[in-house]
Amino acid sequence: LVSPKDTWPNMSKSGLRMVLLENKNGCNYFAFEHSQTYQNIQFQFLDAVESLDPNNISGILQSHPYHVDSLLQLSEVCKMGEDYQMAAELIERSLYCFECSFHTLFSLTQGTSRLDYRRSENRPFFIALFRHLHYVDQRGCHRTALELCKFLLSLDPDSDPLCALLMIDFFALTSDQYSFLLRLYEEWEHHRNLSQLPNFAYSVAMAKFHLSRPTNEDKTAADDMVSLFIQRALIMFPSVLVPLLDKCNVVLDSSIANHRFFSALSLNSQTMALKQLVMLYVGRAYHVWKDPLVIDWLVTNARLVMDRVDNNDSFVDECARKRRIRYQGTPRNIYRHIILSDIKDASASLPMELSETPMMSYDPLPPADSISGYTRPERPTITSSDSNPLSMFFRSLLPSFNPQGAEGGPRPLRGADLAHGVENLMSAMRELLNTITYRGEPGGEGEDEEEQDWGENQQGEGAG
Repeated sequence: LVSPKDTWPNMSKSGLRMVLLENKNGCNYFAFEHSQTYQNIQFQFLDAVESLDPNNISGILQSHPYHVDSLLQLSEVCKMGEDYQMAAELIERSLYCFECSFHTLFSLTQGTSRLDYRRSENRPFFIALFRHLHYVDQRGCHRTALELCKFLLSLDPDSDPLCALLMIDFFALTSDQYSFLLRLYEEWEHHRNLSQLPNFAYSVAMAKFHLSRPTNEDKTAADDMVSLFIQRALIMFPSVLVPLLDKCNVVLDSSIANHRFFSALSLNSQTMALKQLVMLYVGRAYHVWKDPLVIDWLVTNARLVMDRVDNNDSFVDECARKRRIRYQGTPRNIYRHIILSDIKDASASLPMELSETPMMSYDPLPPADSISGYTRPERPTITSSDSNPLSMFFRSLLPSFNPQGAEGGPRPLRGADLAHGVENLMSAMRELLNTITYRGEPGGEGEDEEEQDWGENQQGEGAG
């Protein structure tokens, strides 16, 4: 997954291991586990967040530079401060820690290794992988991002807890893997209804468009088939057209923009669940639609769709019925995807109960049926008058946080308020990071103790 850098601390025993739970239907089901020592570090981390004292986080990072939740949390802070290089490196370091603990049978490429997202010890690996593939894509390594997205999907394909299916089509387009996208669509459509996702409806049409361009064989038939797919996408999801062309800086002809099928009045009638899917796709994929040939093809077919609407095509009514029946609520995994993707227009559509709920960057919106291998000891409620930027950040993650104090009732820090202090926060974070020096191997004298944590019969298991 990642190659360790020379500047990173040496990897000793991290306290993470991966165990094989069972083999079922040709798939191996694994789980990450925490040693007793790592559990104690995890408790320290949670205590540090709630203590509001940044020196406690500094102490954890100094003693345990491969504690993955601390790395994930700190990476998000760096991203908020637009220090993307540091944010990406911290994610890589967390993945390196996980990779060192892989079970010998755990495969990145066979597609038969499974992890249950409900297990709390597994979730940081999903989150780190999600963020890593986006940083990889931003560096222009589109094919690598696609392979990482395939791997993410393969870990829990039935639940798809981070909605890899909402972005795998995008990475296939940016890496020119059109045939893969069509094969995925054909193989999964019958059991996952991929055509009911706006991203697949439009991306599959684009993949067919690109594949039809190099060939001259039976070009008329090929063009008709490609047009059929984009028209189906436009009829099923008409609300994509206007915002997509707007993001591409294309001025849409008034005859199309004012048509009753594509007009703003029609778009505003869609459910919030469908709007969120549309905004995710437009915000993520708009730049792959900027090709002038693609724009002309899209607009030409939009005009043909207008004719079909005006002629009362039965398929138009069928799609309208589907939109009314479906997309009535947003599943939790899509909300989780919106939060992690950080696409502005989609994030703005989050309901108030979520936008006002404190989110832990290392575990946003944990499943309602979450499973944990151990329980955190009860802790007394801690209060503090400390108001430095880093403490304010950690305090904002707590459900009872009120930046004005007790007076006025508890409320979490809203996004705009938190963003206002990001510059000061990042100054504090950089100062904190500068105080961290790594000497020798982490774990040091505690290695013998960690050996005892795992018990006697651990043959064949990965341990870091």
